[in-house]
Amino acid sequence: MPPRALRGQLLAALTALALTACAAQPAPEVEAHESAPIESGRDYHTLANVDEFRVRHLALDLTVDFAARRLKGTASLDVDRIAGTGRTLVLDTRGLDVSAVEWQPGAGADAGVRAMPLSFSIGPEQAPLGAPLSIALPSTAKSFVVRIHYATRPEASGLQWVVPAGTAGKLQPFLYSQSQAIHARSWVPLQDSPQVRMSFDATVRVPPGLRALMGAEHDPAPGADGVYRFHMPQPIPSYLLAIAVGRIDFRPIGARTGVYAEPEVIDAAAHEFADTEKMLETGEQLFGPYRWGRYDVLILPPSFPFGGMENPRLSFITPTVIAGDRSLVSVIAHELAHSWSGNLVTNATWRDFWLNEGFTVYLERRIMAAVYGRRRAAMEDLLGYQSLENEVATLPPAEQILAIDLRGRDPDEGVTDIPYEKGHAFLGWLESRVGAASLHAFLKAYFAHFSFESISVEQFLAYLEPELLSKHPGAVTAAELHRWIDEPGMALAIRPQSDALMRVEAVRTAFLAGETTAAALPYARWTTQERLYFLNNLPASVPRAQLDALDAALHLTDATNSEIAFSWFGIAIRNEYAPAWPRLEQYLVSVGRRKLIVPLYTSLMKTPSGAERAHAIYARARPGYHPITAATLDAIVH
Repeated sequence: MPPRALRGQLLAALTALALTACAAQPAPEVEAHESAPIESGRDYHTLANVDEFRVRHLALDLTVDFAARRLKGTASLDVDRIAGTGRTLVLDTRGLDVSAVEWQPGAGADAGVRAMPLSFSIGPEQAPLGAPLSIALPSTAKSFVVRIHYATRPEASGLQWVVPAGTAGKLQPFLYSQSQAIHARSWVPLQDSPQVRMSFDATVRVPPGLRALMGAEHDPAPGADGVYRFHMPQPIPSYLLAIAVGRIDFRPIGARTGVYAEPEVIDAAAHEFADTEKMLETGEQLFGPYRWGRYDVLILPPSFPFGGMENPRLSFITPTVIAGDRSLVSVIAHELAHSWSGNLVTNATWRDFWLNEGFTVYLERRIMAAVYGRRRAAMEDLLGYQSLENEVATLPPAEQILAIDLRGRDPDEGVTDIPYEKGHAFLGWLESRVGAASLHAFLKAYFAHFSFESISVEQFLAYLEPELLSKHPGAVTAAELHRWIDEPGMALAIRPQSDALMRVEAVRTAFLAGETTAAALPYARWTTQERLYFLNNLPASVPRAQLDALDAALHLTDATNSEIAFSWFGIAIRNEYAPAWPRLEQYLVSVGRRKLIVPLYTSLMKTPSGAERAHAIYARARPGYHPITAATLDAIVH
């Protein structure tokens, strides 16, 4: 197909998407929108007037109060006026107690000018967005600083205050944040939109014996006075703001990499993630320069609701990936890959989330193939694809769309396998059409071109055509792109192949047919990925005798690998395998990672006896879960 014709089809596809690109962004309202087209680049999940003002720099001065479970202090925002002559600055908040707001002149003004108190008001809560903080400005200055005196509340959705019993050492409390998607506004008043990028500085004051960390430049040595200072020169979106405070040690594992963790966990973590420096070097070879200085990881308490969070310079990681054999370190490869897809080039809105996650899964698998071999990457490809198949089988069509409509909803609801594995499948399909070398060169150029920018799916498509598709006439049609991005299902997806897992499939078939015994399975020689394939592909109903034999031979109920245990407990719940109940309860009480517990509670709730068990376990476990996890499970269990 000639390039000009392809451009025409791409324009037709954008029209079919019913999206209108716009540069300005009115502050959104929670509104009826069934008949209104989505405006490309408009963030429907911020109450801030980001079309008039942009925060360029944030300076935090916070004191951590564990007794009150509050952060108290100030947030100073360097603001530029980008349009209009309005006299009201609107910021995002959720449950913040604001005591005062002050005005200061912008950079270059007389340093002796005193701060001026400003009038402000906090509007009513607009679930799920929070409440707008409206600040009356004294002038129409182009640049200025607003300082907000505030405190968080104990129930802040973006913070978890972990009691000592919920930590590895059980000696001191622990605090950590989770700002993605729109939880930063629960601990900092700001423009909580992924398209607003800002640098930041911070001073954090903590109790004696505890260490503060943020995703920023800092001195890795413990602060004797309990005061820690941080500097992030690169502009980041608000969802990448991160803070943690606890009894934390540091262990370097490479020239630019290291591990932070509780003393009881540090040795195991340093061993598990010893290949991180190699991953970082591989990422640079594949995707271009690493632009963030260092790459460290922080191991959080087990209540952390995700596998990892890609905060620049300091990824937050769940301890559930410490398996002892480095079999689950794809999580590290994933969070590191975000240093390019997500942190460097960011989704402009939560509708564009798949540009972060689908690209990152693709990059993650390339890192895994380079460091651990194609055999392992192929197995993880197939396991991911199967997870996507299962998700598509249960999600309604509207939830299967890459460019999902999340207006009026919490963007956390869009965190399914669709942006991750379907986004990855799209890039795999694209690779099959244009060739791996061409796609890889395109991605490297894409990261360089959009560095430190937040983009929409329309901007991606506009760049894709001249920089890749026009060089391969006829390889891809606009109708196919539209089908991938704006339609449900996965009809165009290419199923990954794994010779290793096909051999496991033959063994599984023989076991189910009674042609081999559980004791004769080559389980001890299998990798974690092979073991997961065997368990994940057992039928919904398995005879009790075979379950007993598997458990006796493979010790599945007592599995210490979190992913193996999760798969086995799913089988146990479906088959009402009572010997697993005590260990299942222990697992659900001790693990807070959503991926590993939400499906188990969901499965339990399908039968009266399971629901009774779920209620009893949840009553015990809920106080230790992160607010994000608890919000999800409240809707399932209650």
